[in-house]
Amino acid sequence: MIGPLLLGFVLLALLGVPMAVAMGVAVAVTMAFFTPFPVLGVIQRMVTGIDSFVLISIPFFMLTGRLMNAGGITNDLFRFARSLVGPIRGGLAHANVIANMILAGMSGSAVADAGGMGVVVIKAMHEQGYRKELAAAITVAASTIGPIIPPSIPMVIYGAMAEVSVGRLFLGGFVPGALMGLGLMALIYLFSFREAMPRDRLYGLGEILEAFRSAFLSLLTPVILIGGILSGIFTPTEASAVAAIYAFVLCFFIYKTVTLRDIPEIIVDTFVTTAVVTFIISATSGLSYLLIVGKIGSMLVESTLALTHNPWIVLFIINIALLVLGCLMEAGVLLILLTPILVPMMKSLGVDLVHFGLVMVLNLMIGVATPPVGMCLFVVSGATGIKLERLMREVIPWVIPLIVVLFLITYFPSLVLTVPNWLMPAK
Repeated sequence: MIGPLLLGFVLLALLGVPMAVAMGVAVAVTMAFFTPFPVLGVIQRMVTGIDSFVLISIPFFMLTGRLMNAGGITNDLFRFARSLVGPIRGGLAHANVIANMILAGMSGSAVADAGGMGVVVIKAMHEQGYRKELAAAITVAASTIGPIIPPSIPMVIYGAMAEVSVGRLFLGGFVPGALMGLGLMALIYLFSFREAMPRDRLYGLGEILEAFRSAFLSLLTPVILIGGILSGIFTPTEASAVAAIYAFVLCFFIYKTVTLRDIPEIIVDTFVTTAVVTFIISATSGLSYLLIVGKIGSMLVESTLALTHNPWIVLFIINIALLVLGCLMEAGVLLILLTPILVPMMKSLGVDLVHFGLVMVLNLMIGVATPPVGMCLFVVSGATGIKLERLMREVIPWVIPLIVVLFLITYFPSLVLTVPNWLMPAK
């Protein structure tokens, strides 16, 4: 059963069939000809696979990101970040990272951050003398922070599939996200001498306060979300609706940068993206079901434990495998496909599932910045007109700090678990 399932899936994927369709067809054919189960079971699994209250937050967080981008909020955030670190050597590059860290607390998506922040920041850096490819590469690497600092769409998906508290996952992302930003800024400082990166002008206190005032309401977004979750006013799922409403009020009523004519396009774009994500989750549910019935998870656990009972070695192997797979497949597909397989193994090894969730999400987010299929590479390349192959070469050094942070949080779980254990202890 498992052989025909995997063979059919791989063949269809190699033929260029969309991943979700390939999974659905492979599952249907396998159930029809190689199992005693009725094909109707595929439909049942596809429906029950997305019958989760937590998944409601996906379209709301996506809508929040679309509204923020359409409303030009990225301009205010970048201006504020620039006023803080501009005078440092490589100041605009540092501001790029800081602005992405702030935007991460609003959109929850690496691709949204790359698309929203990318054009603004790259243009400003290029005009000040930075090589356009360098500016684009830093933007791609910095956008990976988006799904690590809460809110995070990948964490919502992982939490729903692994039955883990999304609130604890959100809190666990703060320290890794900060480390990613600091790592990139350290590398920028080292590169600033080789690249002769310019300094920005010194901003006066009045200008800094004005930039802060302009960005203040936007900066409140993550404060409202995390504060509401911790205080029990709303759940992480309800927080997504609060974020969308707050973003709409900011863009439509206060800044007035989004008009009624813009709303249909924003909503349709959100619907389409949500449909793609949920269809992948739905199709993967059937695949996961057959893998469970075929006892693949149990076989994988037994095979691994036959080699080693050391969870640190297993995590090392998984990290290397995910880094390689992330270069070849879309991160969201891998997250949805592998979570049901890897979570039982982590349970058997005694690995905290919040810790593993952050490791897995961070690892796969590195994949959105690495060639040949990194989505952020395609987004930034398309937005700037830089040839994709040139951007792929340029981004490689900027992935190194992200990998260092990945292994730091892998082998020092306290970097992930201290904040959630302090603010939202497991019951």
